[in-house]
Amino acid sequence: VQLQASGGGLVQAGGSLRLSCAASTRTFSGYTAAWFRQAPGKEREFVAAIRWNGGTTVYADSVKGRFTISKNNALNTVDLQMNGLKPDDTAVYSCAVGRPILSYFRSPEAYTSWGQGTQVTVSS
Repeated sequence: VQLQASGGGLVQAGGSLRLSCAASTRTFSGYTAAWFRQAPGKEREFVAAIRWNGGTTVYADSVKGRFTISKNNALNTVDLQMNGLKPDDTAVYSCAVGRPILSYFRSPEAYTSWGQGTQVTVSS
């Protein structure tokens, strides 16, 4: 599955951004899609995941209540709505797909295809 992430940018603290991950070679059906992020000097961090069939979602505690992951069947995209952004949310955000069981949703090793990252910068 080839993935293309978009929607990053520069925003002030408290603002919002919406990221989108498009699958160019097939649908997301049967997969779980996830967003990860990596800030300079830090390890890659799980953000959110959604199972396409059934819609089960999982969030990192650091974004719960502020970010929402969703699927768009018509456009074949997985979107990440980010509200209440904080400077600590500054990172390169990447989308990925795989077929992990629920207990492995947060593990990057469980995902087999990755898109290129999109930069999100939150100014204070």
